[in-house]
Amino acid sequence: MKVLVTGGAGFIGLHCVRKFLEENLEVVIVDNLSSSSQACIPDEVIFYNISMETPDLKMIFAKEQPDYVVHLAAQISVKKSLEDPLRDCLSNINGTLNVLQNCIHFHIKKIIFASSAAVYGEPGYLPIDEAHPQNPLSFYALSKQTAEKYIQLFSDHFDLDYCILRFSNVYGPGQNAHGEAGVISIFLNQLLQQKNPILFGGEQTRDFIYVQDVANAVSLALHAKKNGTFNISTNSETKIIELLDQLQHALNSSNSPVHRPLREGDIIHSRLDNTLAMKELNWKANHSLKQGLLETIRFSTKANAR
Repeated sequence: MKVLVTGGAGFIGLHCVRKFLEENLEVVIVDNLSSSSQACIPDEVIFYNISMETPDLKMIFAKEQPDYVVHLAAQISVKKSLEDPLRDCLSNINGTLNVLQNCIHFHIKKIIFASSAAVYGEPGYLPIDEAHPQNPLSFYALSKQTAEKYIQLFSDHFDLDYCILRFSNVYGPGQNAHGEAGVISIFLNQLLQQKNPILFGGEQTRDFIYVQDVANAVSLALHAKKNGTFNISTNSETKIIELLDQLQHALNSSNSPVHRPLREGDIIHSRLDNTLAMKELNWKANHSLKQGLLETIRFSTKANAR
């Protein structure tokens, strides 16, 4: 059984790849290394350095003949999507369409797609279930929503099996603290460098999901005889100011935060209902926020000491 993982050299991708290797699956990574490094890719993995929207992707499918595709590659910066909507579209919409066309041409058994809580926009109710109305507030969110629609239509017209996974706020070891990174890795980076963390607002809440739980969800979705869209989350809320307090306590840091106003466009509260994934995929989040933060801190502390 061979799995082609787009974006497999990235933060979530590498955790998924390691999970697949533990299951003795053959893995092929396709990644343009825009936010990752080839040095992190396991030796036993076949690697191609290309972007998803290029015609060269067809040659890789032809050569490798994968059974399944896990499509994680994306332009993930909300800020960059607003600055350059065309680049965002080429990567997230055209890239996904190119992957889908190759899936049909080469008879892929199933595609797993990484989507985002961002497709929902400002919540009308909490927790947000999969039937919640969608109102993307950025071009990034719109591109994810559009990619979802393409996948569903490809399934309808060409009988392609799929699972769409809408992740809440993913964090964990290996997340990049630069650019459009998660708030946990940003805070950790600031605290480990003895800087005063910058706190935008603080009362807003987020649903933080540990990356290994995400990798488990991807694996279960790959093997499940199910088509559908699923929230992957903890179904819980944590205030950003409380998150920072937990990190400071764990690191014994006394660096006071620099308070800034809430950024324009920031959603105030976010919490995804994970009931459907638990029922249909037999999945659950095994890591509490405390456990996940401790694992992330251990990794970041070692990396910072190098």
